[in-house]
Amino acid sequence: MKKIYLLVIVGISVLLASCGHEGQGELVGAYNRKFKNNRVPLGMVYIPPGHTPLGGSDEDITFSQNGPSRMTTISAFFMDQTEISNAEYRQFTNWVRDSIAISMMGNPQQFMMNPKGKGAEALGGEKYINWKAVGTNGANIWRNKGKGGAGAQAAQLDGMYYSGLDALPGRKEFDVRKFEYNYAELNMDKAALGHKNPNSKRQDYIDRYNIAIYPDTMVWKTDYSYSQNDPMVRGYYNHPSYDDYPVVGVSWEQAKAFAHWRTRLYDGVAQARKMPSGSRSDYRLPAETEFEYAARGGNTKTKYPWGGPYIRNTKGCLQANFKPGRGDYSSDGGIYTVGVRSYFPNDYGLYNMSGNVSEWTLTAYNKSASPLLHDLNPNFTYVAGPNDSKYLKRKVVKGGSWKDTGYFLQNAVSTYEYQDTQRSYIGFRCVSSYPGTDLRN
Repeated sequence: MKKIYLLVIVGISVLLASCGHEGQGELVGAYNRKFKNNRVPLGMVYIPPGHTPLGGSDEDITFSQNGPSRMTTISAFFMDQTEISNAEYRQFTNWVRDSIAISMMGNPQQFMMNPKGKGAEALGGEKYINWKAVGTNGANIWRNKGKGGAGAQAAQLDGMYYSGLDALPGRKEFDVRKFEYNYAELNMDKAALGHKNPNSKRQDYIDRYNIAIYPDTMVWKTDYSYSQNDPMVRGYYNHPSYDDYPVVGVSWEQAKAFAHWRTRLYDGVAQARKMPSGSRSDYRLPAETEFEYAARGGNTKTKYPWGGPYIRNTKGCLQANFKPGRGDYSSDGGIYTVGVRSYFPNDYGLYNMSGNVSEWTLTAYNKSASPLLHDLNPNFTYVAGPNDSKYLKRKVVKGGSWKDTGYFLQNAVSTYEYQDTQRSYIGFRCVSSYPGTDLRN
């Protein structure tokens, strides 16, 4: 009987092996872990792919001739439904502040990972920061709880505050000049030009940055001569009333740093949940054409994001926050900026794609580049170094702002600002490329 059972087992094994191709010399592929490719990142909307004319759709009052209409194909992507708010950007500055403080304190236990009950020690005896506790629970660093609490290391954090003649008597304020974010990224433009050079190294294409990321709140003074904007300097970024207003005083370089940090923040959660690598969201600034395509809301040759040719709706109400008439800043409902969800969204569900604040794009500003652009996801990029000419530091700005006239609200109109410059009327939002053809299929 034992021999019979043995023959049956062997026979079944041979049958199963013959039904599959693995191990039989057949090409079966090495697939990554499968996951549902239909997740829309929090706070974003899906922008479907399409083929549409982009560029000038109305009069060119500046005679710039830098936005001719042309048929363009755009791949699918996700875009923030609103401009990045003060509260959202403050999560970034708090994270940087707390991570610096944790390092200064020698990595206290409450901010360390605890792998398998081995305390703060991880493999190799190295200590790893629990980044999920930074920027949120990290606020406990700044509360004096006496012995055994985070306040026990308070003396080690004195370097985070203004001191000496820089400090105001009776006030303990953070020295925001020390809020610097360090990161590195692969420069695709450099890599494309030199990666086949046998003498090149990967490090030749890696750009490294050390960016002071706190918004320049003084823009409310420096952007305007003889104007009483001191309350905006003091309160706009930190007062709770402005939490859901768009962050301003942020340069293109700072906006890029935010996008990198946002990617890193999501990666930390993805790794903790053991999500597949394909589920990663890489955040970045939108290309100029992506911004215009999204602003049109799926409509063709529309002048404004709301679809019509007029700035007022049928009830006579203004449809964006800008400078109507002869400096009547208040008639649209806001004297300066307004909340990021003000006015009606466009047909893609995006708020304030025109007005409120102008927005940084990834695209470098070059009037002569337009005829050279491809008709598939066109974009011109150049990351200028600190010693480059200021003309190489120009980046395209879209959308028009609270201080601009109605002309600049048009979908096709672009202006520029220098990548290292902060303004009281320029903010940003992020996009993330969709990893596939179309979410709907």
